[in-house]
Amino acid sequence: MNAAFRRRFLAALVLGGVVLTPALGAPPPVAQSSDNSRYASIVVDAASGEVLFSRFADARRYPASITKVMTLYLVFEALESGKVKLTDNLTVSPRAASQPPSKLGLAAGQSISLDDAMKATAVRSANDMAVVLAEHIGGSEAQFTARMTAKARELGMDHTRFTTANGLPDTRQATTARDLSILSRAVMRDYPQYYRYLGLHDWFYNGRDYRNTNGLLATGRGYDGIKTGFTNASGYNLAASSVRDGKRIITIVMGGRSTASRNAHVAELMDTGFEVQRRRSQGERIQVAQAFFEQRGYGISADPNPPVEYASASDDDGEGMGSTAVAYVAGPPPASLPTEVTPPPSARAAAPAPRAVTPRTTAPVQRAETRTPENLTASLNGGSTTTARRASSTATPTRETARAPAGRWTVQVGAFREEAVARDWLNDVSRRFRTQFTDAQRDVQNANGWYRSRFTGMTEAAAQAACETLSERRVTCMVIRPS
Repeated sequence: MNAAFRRRFLAALVLGGVVLTPALGAPPPVAQSSDNSRYASIVVDAASGEVLFSRFADARRYPASITKVMTLYLVFEALESGKVKLTDNLTVSPRAASQPPSKLGLAAGQSISLDDAMKATAVRSANDMAVVLAEHIGGSEAQFTARMTAKARELGMDHTRFTTANGLPDTRQATTARDLSILSRAVMRDYPQYYRYLGLHDWFYNGRDYRNTNGLLATGRGYDGIKTGFTNASGYNLAASSVRDGKRIITIVMGGRSTASRNAHVAELMDTGFEVQRRRSQGERIQVAQAFFEQRGYGISADPNPPVEYASASDDDGEGMGSTAVAYVAGPPPASLPTEVTPPPSARAAAPAPRAVTPRTTAPVQRAETRTPENLTASLNGGSTTTARRASSTATPTRETARAPAGRWTVQVGAFREEAVARDWLNDVSRRFRTQFTDAQRDVQNANGWYRSRFTGMTEAAAQAACETLSERRVTCMVIRPS
């Protein structure tokens, strides 16, 4: 994490008047930033719809240029119905020509074939061409985006709303990683004859060769689509699809800080998903794939500078300039994970009128009984906190030793400017490290505008041991003496 965040966190702790004791052997204290709220991911078996891995998959996120997948979906629909043809000539309107980069750059009044406009949208991620397509199909961008939202509902994307055809910043336009996986499955399922547009490596137009913004397509690992996306608000997003040994996996990652680190993370998640498939095909029983991912550090490598602390920024996606820090922190995952997508349009009734999307309120993560690492994921969908505690207290211990009595020591795992972010991070750490914080209480304290994520009521030994474990997993923490 950069020096600016480190200084902010230490200053906040001084203002709060806390006395801190770093864990033995732990790195210098660094807090998770309040900027760390955009990451989300999901890995899906494209054939069955099984969710192999998810992380904040239902949390509200900005789709950026992955929006263009839905734009193209509606164009594919119009092509199949005969309403438009690939040879149609589209005229660039002043509104389309005025769109900011990334763009093809045609002037108002110029024309382009529908085929080339789609290629520009898919390969170049051209914002102007997405609007050209929207206006040609829908009459106006506003009418087209209303249809986009209606189609999202029809496909089962219940937490998505579109207000632009190209994904440029608009706080009203939101989606989730899960919804984008539904859209990715739908476009290759419903329009396989046109899905190739989303996997073109390059495109030659008007004397210039344009390279696809999705760098994974050229890696030779079976990647064949789908779309990148970037705005300052969204971070670096990628919906990716790969086919290996006759099996297809879709991976969505949102909120990256650079093209390179995002691509590396997608590749790791994808590789882990295919490893699950390979082991299953060899007869190994992996009933809960999420546990397989978690045992490997949530699909993040043990690199000295892992994606959890994105350190570099680039504009390789060609979709905007600048970036702000993002790490893997957000709201807790949902209690249930749907795995099926609504049937193809031919089997569905007419879509309902678009409706406003209301942000989903997710219940806090609840503490379950202590489990072995192999069963971490199975506990995510467990009963209430009260039930879990009762079961834990009444059960006869088998392999566990007696737990340390409660104390007055505290472990702090972050300080944030937003209370919601602080609480989300606290819930996330609690979920990932149940064993270390089984007897601790979760508390978010406000100190001069900084919200501190803390586990309280611990003994000194338990607090030190927990912080050491977190540090080994590169999660920042501090041990706080009793006041």
